[in-house]
Amino acid sequence: MPGQIDWIEIPAADTAKARTFYGALFGWTTSEFGGDYHVIADGPAGAITATEAGFTHPRVYFTTDDVDASVKRLHELGGRSEDVQTVPGVGRIAHCHDDQGTPFSLHEPASRS
Repeated sequence: MPGQIDWIEIPAADTAKARTFYGALFGWTTSEFGGDYHVIADGPAGAITATEAGFTHPRVYFTTDDVDASVKRLHELGGRSEDVQTVPGVGRIAHCHDDQGTPFSLHEPASRS
């Protein structure tokens, strides 16, 4: 359903410490998905990932049926976005900022057919 939160990424300078922290706090376990990216196995749909430049707060991904139309509307409303990227098996993603600078992402899931 459009507008639903379908993924969250929690950045950490030390992902091992973050996985221990969230594991102790919520009972989460993770599985490595490549590099320093760890998918949460028994919690919310999301991952704990290495901190990247400019990415120091959790990033929320909202579902959209049409990422191109959503990005166009975002720009009309005063938001900004990076280029839409296609992630094989995942879908199409645009990293965005709302009209006040708050970061979030849009996610058009890959076709399930």
